[in-house]
Amino acid sequence: MTNKLYDTSLSLLTDLYQVTMAYGYWKSGTSEKEAVFNLYFRKNPFAGGFTVACGLTNVIGYIDNFGLSKKDLRYLETLTGSDGQPMFEAAFIEYLANLKLTLDVEAIPEGTVVFPNEPLVRVKGPILQCQLLETPLLNLINFESLIATKAARLRLVAGNDTLLEFGLRRAQGVDGGMTASRAAYIGGCDATSNVLAGKLYDIPIRGTHAHSWVMSFENEQTAFNTYADVLPNNVTLLVDTYDTLQGVRHAIETGKRLREQGHKLSGIRLDSGDLAYLSIEARKLLDEAGFDDTSIVASNDLDETIINSLKQQGAKIDVWGVGTKLVTAYDQPALGGVYKLAALRNDGGNTSGLAWDYKMKLSEQAVKTSTPGIQQVRRFRDERGFLADMIYDQSQTHGADENHNYGSIDVTMIDPLDFTKRRRFAADQDYEDLLVPVFRNGECVYDKPNIHDIRARVHTQLAQLHPGVKRFVNPHSYPVGLERSLHELKTELILKLREG
Repeated sequence: MTNKLYDTSLSLLTDLYQVTMAYGYWKSGTSEKEAVFNLYFRKNPFAGGFTVACGLTNVIGYIDNFGLSKKDLRYLETLTGSDGQPMFEAAFIEYLANLKLTLDVEAIPEGTVVFPNEPLVRVKGPILQCQLLETPLLNLINFESLIATKAARLRLVAGNDTLLEFGLRRAQGVDGGMTASRAAYIGGCDATSNVLAGKLYDIPIRGTHAHSWVMSFENEQTAFNTYADVLPNNVTLLVDTYDTLQGVRHAIETGKRLREQGHKLSGIRLDSGDLAYLSIEARKLLDEAGFDDTSIVASNDLDETIINSLKQQGAKIDVWGVGTKLVTAYDQPALGGVYKLAALRNDGGNTSGLAWDYKMKLSEQAVKTSTPGIQQVRRFRDERGFLADMIYDQSQTHGADENHNYGSIDVTMIDPLDFTKRRRFAADQDYEDLLVPVFRNGECVYDKPNIHDIRARVHTQLAQLHPGVKRFVNPHSYPVGLERSLHELKTELILKLREG
């Protein structure tokens, strides 16, 4: 991640146990063992039917700039164990000082709609290096994907209305505010109030004035007139400081003065009260006065449920300013992504004949049992949109050629939580493999799209989803399954592990 907010290295943005495991790999002579880790999540947020992948740009920046500084290394030297002795020996600190990442990384591009259990990022390389990336990758992907998904839900309900992110003052810290502004724009917001985010991320910014501006003048009319005199090309007036409808009338008087000067009253903002009733009445007043092109902006703890309700009530609102409940991902505090070891390169001791030893975590809960393999996601589609996603193992896919094409056979995918649910696709069914190369041997090979192209991708992706997947109440479950040979492999490993 390009260090634009902090004056220190971010390479220690990790949990201590990642460093202790790295030390363990180094000390035991296994640090170069080739491993594969998959980053995925188990459940869509907000009880919804989809998630928007986000955060890859910052992942790329983090990996590109990875390297422990002298201050980082001196800090690690101060860490002690329970006996008061140094936790790490000097030779390991020296090893870290010279560490350069040589990983291969594949990822699903930002702005793609994704679903539970699909690898969003796949990391392959020396196990020590893979381990050091676990916490930062989860931190960068989890939060941005969560906020982008919230914004996408807001966009679905807002339709063609303007959608603004107003959350900086309520965000969880500086980085939380910056990250949320970026992800919210990608997810579907049109602009942000966050000036620094506008500068760093090229996001349009919007804003007017607060109640304090009105309160600082002798009366509301004087406050509005003065603001219009100062910024005649940016006049959206907050009308609910005292009496909302009277405030609308005062705004209209200011609008008349602006017209005489060759400017316009861009909008009024409602920030409290019965937004449906007040917007309807305000629209009447504005239209009767000839201000039918003046927008009505609404704020005040909005989310997708409230916006949907206001629309059903016939609210005359053109612009929605969403703050707290967007940037804090209200009612869903975390995405819950995980990063699991899925394969280790065979060292010759394996008698299975495979190049890789497959690894998986068992659980009493089926949903928490991980899937082994070097996974790829194949998305089947037709002229109407997306049909289903199949997770397959790139290294061992029975019946496929070296390019993972299936020839004339049918492709069968199986629901990982219910093996009786199966779906077959013809070999000539149109598809796209979602994970694309990002790093090869530590060098970035990915052409990063700009933030506006990523945002446009979200719009295009959502248009390809069945409406039932996008509804908020009891959404339809988009089909995601394991390719048959991967399902059989997973079942075989589960039985073997349970037998001990």
